[in-house]
Amino acid sequence: MAAAVFFLSWVDMGFFSRLKNGLARTRINIVGLFSGGVIDEDFFDELEESLIAADVGYRPTGLILQSLRDTVKLKGLKTRDEVRLALRDEIERILAPTQKRMDLDAHKPLVIMMEGVNGAGKTTTIGKISKWLAQQNKTVLLAAADTFRAAAREQLAVWGERNRIDVISQSGGDPAAVVFDAVSAGKSRGTDVVIADTAGRLPTQSHLMEELGRIRRAQGKALEGAPHEVILVVDGTNGQNVLTQVKTFDAYSALTGLIVTKLDGTAKGGVLVALASERAENPLPIYFIGVGEQIDDLQPFNAHQFANALVGLDEDA
Repeated sequence: MAAAVFFLSWVDMGFFSRLKNGLARTRINIVGLFSGGVIDEDFFDELEESLIAADVGYRPTGLILQSLRDTVKLKGLKTRDEVRLALRDEIERILAPTQKRMDLDAHKPLVIMMEGVNGAGKTTTIGKISKWLAQQNKTVLLAAADTFRAAAREQLAVWGERNRIDVISQSGGDPAAVVFDAVSAGKSRGTDVVIADTAGRLPTQSHLMEELGRIRRAQGKALEGAPHEVILVVDGTNGQNVLTQVKTFDAYSALTGLIVTKLDGTAKGGVLVALASERAENPLPIYFIGVGEQIDDLQPFNAHQFANALVGLDEDA
C-alpha cells in the first residue's frame, strides 16, 4: 500500500518536483551547507567535497570554486544564501551551452540513430521520445536494429503499439539492413522522423563499436546525409564513467547529442556539469533528461531548471 501511495504521489508531481526529488542525494548534501554560518575557507572546503561527491569532477569543481571566490569578493556577498544563488548561476552558465532543441524540421525524414551501453534505458527512451514527437505532431517510424536481442525488438514493438507507430524489424537479421530498410521506408512514406535503435554495447568491445560505423553508413546509403542525429543515451547513475562512454562513442560514430536517463533517486546529477565542462569549447547538446519510468518522465533539458534543482532552489528562483 505504501508503495502504491508513493507511486501516485510521484505521478502527480510536476516534472520539476520529480527532478528535484531525483537529485535528492546531491541536493541534500549541498543544501545543508547553506543553512547558515560565515563564508570562510572551511565553507569552501565543504562545498568542494560536496561537488566532487556529486560527480562534478575535480577540475570543474576547482573552476566553480574559483569563480565563487571571485564573485564573493567582487559583489561583497555576505550570506551563504547569496553564495547559493551565485553557485546556481555558475552551474547554469556551464550548462547553458548544452541546452539546445533538436531541429525536427531540418530534414524529412529526420533520421536519428540511438546508441548506448547495455542497461542505459535506450529502448525505453525511444518509446518516450516517440510519444513526445507525436505531441509535436510528427509522424515516426522505428527501426529495431538491435537484432541480437529478441526482448529489445519486442519492447520496441510494444512502444510502437502504444504510440501507434510502425516498427521495422528482422529476427536475427543484419542491423545495417534493418536501418537501410527503415530509412528507405520513411523516405517513401513521407515520415517526419525515423529512429534507429541499436544493440547495447560496451566501449571496450571494439568489434561492436566498429559495427556502429557500418550501421551509420547504411543509413547514409538509404538517404544522403543520414543519420542527421547520432544520440548517446547515458545512465545518470554511472557517474564519471559517463565521460568515458561519451568520448569512446563519439570517436566511433561522431555524436551529435545526449540523453541522460535515470535521474530518479540514485543519480548524483553533477555528471551533467562534468560533461558540459569537459567539452566547453565544443558542447554536445543534452537534448532530454529522464527522471523515471513513466512515459512523460522524459523532458527537454533546461539548464536553469536543472541548476535550481541541483542546489535546492525553487523552479522560478
